[in-house]
Amino acid sequence: MKVVILAGGRGTRLSEETVVKPKPMVEIGDKPILWHIMKIYSAQGFNEFIIALGYKGEVIKRFFLEYYSINSNVFVDLKTGETRFFEGDKEDWRVWLIDTGLDTNTGGRVLRLRKYIGDETFMLTYGDGVANINIRDLLEFHRKQGKIATITAVRPPARFGGIIFSDGKTDEIVGFIEKPQTGEGWINGGFMVFEPEVFDYIKDDSTSLEFDVLARLAREGKLTAYRHYDFWQCMDTLRDKIILEELWSKGKAPWKIWEI
Repeated sequence: MKVVILAGGRGTRLSEETVVKPKPMVEIGDKPILWHIMKIYSAQGFNEFIIALGYKGEVIKRFFLEYYSINSNVFVDLKTGETRFFEGDKEDWRVWLIDTGLDTNTGGRVLRLRKYIGDETFMLTYGDGVANINIRDLLEFHRKQGKIATITAVRPPARFGGIIFSDGKTDEIVGFIEKPQTGEGWINGGFMVFEPEVFDYIKDDSTSLEFDVLARLAREGKLTAYRHYDFWQCMDTLRDKIILEELWSKGKAPWKIWEI
């Protein structure tokens, strides 16, 4: 099953980084968040990716074109020009890098990928969010529901900690809640599954996946939500990047479900 990753947006709320690279290429540790997302899928057996490019798509192309050589040991014979790559870090991935336009909306990007996806069920997520989600459970849930689309509903961490009062009637404080994961309401966290019928709901480049396609599917009773109660975090702002970076550097990244 193919995994589509939307990686064409401008990422304006992370302009500290995205002035020189697309948001999916902003690094957590020494790897782009796009790589982290792909590792989540590949660790669970999904290894074919279609990446929808747009803003600074050449940066993403260059990353994958150079990935094999940069992550391998290299032998070079300067007399003959012979070059050999050996050992190193090699991923069992097949990656399609497709230009879907600079200003194309999210639904339009999906429509432009139709001939690469084919007439089959496919997965789709955004290029800026990670989670310790069980992809196979998500897929099984989708199939049981029998709908055109399934989104993963998440409750993002609260931005601020909470105060615990003694009994709700006095001003005495007995503790604090430190930014709980369930601090906000349910939102679309990506990690979606679609049947090919979804293409009938996309008109052209201007179509929004969220406000046009998903909204219409919801009205027609053809959309369902897989509730993910555990870790999820997007990288929408510099603050989000710092949170993810700290988790990774301390060896406490919940989305790291792979061994290496």
